Amino acid sequence: MIDRNHDLTVTRQAELLDISRGSVYYLLRPVSQADLALMRSIDELHLERPFMGARMLRDQLHRQGVKAGRRHIGTLMLRMGIAALAPQPGTSKRAPGHKI
Repeated sequence: MIDRNHDLTVTRQAELLDISRGSVYYLLRPVSQADLALMRSIDELHLERPFMGARMLRDQLHRQGVKAGRRHIGTLMLRMGIAALAPQPGTSKRAPGHKI
């Protein structure tokens, strides 16, 4: 997409493509082996108990001897696309005793 050797500057190329200049220079960091092992543990626990959020997962991992913070676990959950299952409010459901 962006050619650094082109006659147009990188700034102008980014403007034409409607992307920020910061994203042109950003390089993805590879996931560390420790994080991959932690993600595997989180996934196994999430499959067993899908209602557990980052706090409960942290507590379970601490019991297994894995030291990781709640926010780090939450970040990895976001990266994996995992979220805790929780009941949603039923504010739009009508009560059977009320007539419309």
